[in-house]
Amino acid sequence: MLKPHIYSAPSNIAIIKYMGKTSTQQNLPTNASISYTLNHLRSFITLEPISGDQDQWQPLSGDGLLPIELSEKGRAKFLNHLARIKEIWGVSQSFLVKSANNFPSDCGIASSSSSFAALTLAAVSELEKIKPGGDTSYVTMSKISRLGSGSSCRSFFEPWAVWEADGAEPWPGHFIDLNHSVMLLDSGKKDVSSSDAHVRVTTSPLFPKRLANVKTRLEKIEIANAINDWNQFCDLAIEEFEEMHQLFETSVPSFSYRNENTMAVLKRLIDINNGLSSKMLVTMDAGNNIHLMTLPENRHELERLSIVFPKAQFVNSWSFTGARRV
Repeated sequence: MLKPHIYSAPSNIAIIKYMGKTSTQQNLPTNASISYTLNHLRSFITLEPISGDQDQWQPLSGDGLLPIELSEKGRAKFLNHLARIKEIWGVSQSFLVKSANNFPSDCGIASSSSSFAALTLAAVSELEKIKPGGDTSYVTMSKISRLGSGSSCRSFFEPWAVWEADGAEPWPGHFIDLNHSVMLLDSGKKDVSSSDAHVRVTTSPLFPKRLANVKTRLEKIEIANAINDWNQFCDLAIEEFEEMHQLFETSVPSFSYRNENTMAVLKRLIDINNGLSSKMLVTMDAGNNIHLMTLPENRHELERLSIVFPKAQFVNSWSFTGARRV
């Protein structure tokens, strides 16, 4: 019996954030977002035809993959997305879905982005074998994937993607081959999911101003990219994630992904950054971990952070040992 094909998709880190929705059901964003694709941080998926009328899920095992357990709610959301794609293709065949990541889930690395993108890629590819003639372009897959996880639509393009409406597309970012590091301050499951955060931020008194702020910041990011101003690009990235976390911390009820240790680390990183001629890009998603990036020639700035923060755990793009392909 042939082994099932293993499909894979990367995570991404937003520089201009997706936070807040105009449609919760359709995962339509309140503002455009821009992300960098993290090709070393990936989800892996197999689909195996099974008898019966129910799709099933199991963890995928393999070298370089981390054990994953989906909650009943998470499993239902994942399998519902498969059912949605089957309906689009007009296929009723049931499948056993196996999935895993090569990085910790629910900790501020966008596991939903990579996992739903991988599931969309796997489902479209396998269903097309059963019933050919569908649209299998990345543009279309991006739009379908968005219905399962909004940010996953950006994982179909690299190195940069922009998402403004019903799907993402490539963004002509000038900064490529960036060194990427995640400082894992907490690899545990988040108390507040990203989905819940999208709802809660709209209760913040800062949210009405957010829409105007992010539009202006997006324009500035476009200019910094056009004139190759990396340091301005980095300053805007910090401004952006700080505003997003302020929304969390002023929502009703308020919540925070950042603890005292996180705030102390951020302050130290900003102090270090202020002394650099070429800065580190510092950002955070909806979690407690810190993403850092540098231009290709400045990897040493990230490497020395393990000395500055000896107790921190780092996942580095240049030395990553997790599965790239299984």
